[in-house]
Amino acid sequence: MTALTSPLGRLRWTFTDGFTLIGRELGRLRHDPGELIVALIFPAIMVVLFGYVFGSAIQVPGGGDYREYLMPGLFAMVTFSALMGVMTRMASDASRGVMDRFRSMPMARSAVPFGQTGADLLIGLLMLAIMVAAGLLVGWQPHHGLLPTTQAFLLMIVLRYALSWAGVYVGLAVKNDQIANALVPLFLPFTMLSNAFVPTAGMPGWLRFLADWNPVSALTAATRQLFGNPGAPSANAVWPLAHPVATVLLWSAALLMIFVPLSLRAYSRKGR
Repeated sequence: MTALTSPLGRLRWTFTDGFTLIGRELGRLRHDPGELIVALIFPAIMVVLFGYVFGSAIQVPGGGDYREYLMPGLFAMVTFSALMGVMTRMASDASRGVMDRFRSMPMARSAVPFGQTGADLLIGLLMLAIMVAAGLLVGWQPHHGLLPTTQAFLLMIVLRYALSWAGVYVGLAVKNDQIANALVPLFLPFTMLSNAFVPTAGMPGWLRFLADWNPVSALTAATRQLFGNPGAPSANAVWPLAHPVATVLLWSAALLMIFVPLSLRAYSRKGR
């Protein structure tokens, strides 16, 4: 058994090529700064737009500052943008023949999905940092200390990574980047149908059911709880909101178990 055919050798090969492709993706963004600038400005715009436009009209359940209520929802919104970002990049590479060139090279097949998801994780960390800075400027802050705050951001990172694998699979499944771009507007209604911006108590019953079981709501509730921000769920809420941290971890595990093998299989089949 050679070094590359052993399980450890294949794993090392995958990670080496994956890190190379992470550098390639970050280099592509450096040479095409428009996409990166939009991605980095977007969080700050959301803080100002929703914080001051909605903040003057919405009452926070139990009282409190609306911008502190809002920030966990915006963190969730940025976290879920991973799905659309990776989807469009994968579809764009596939439609331009980049994937075919990768397959013709002596590299690990699984390195391409790992490289895309790894690059998205770094981009997501930068987006979160900008949103944290914007939130601090408008008056948001965590209240429960360093450990719960760290746990909140780790939850976002874990779920973002899991969602990026869903983006890999969808990007490989669609035919081209035009179709992927056409799917992007569907992202906003999905995030809006949650407790991220407004309480769900005033929604019609069927709509409230969808919002309460939306994973965006679970992440928002979990981070409100960990940050000590207004709007944290009560103990008698529906199960996903009464146990939001466990719900986010379950969603993350389920997404990884489903979409990692599906993505690797889809990428391998594209080359046949």
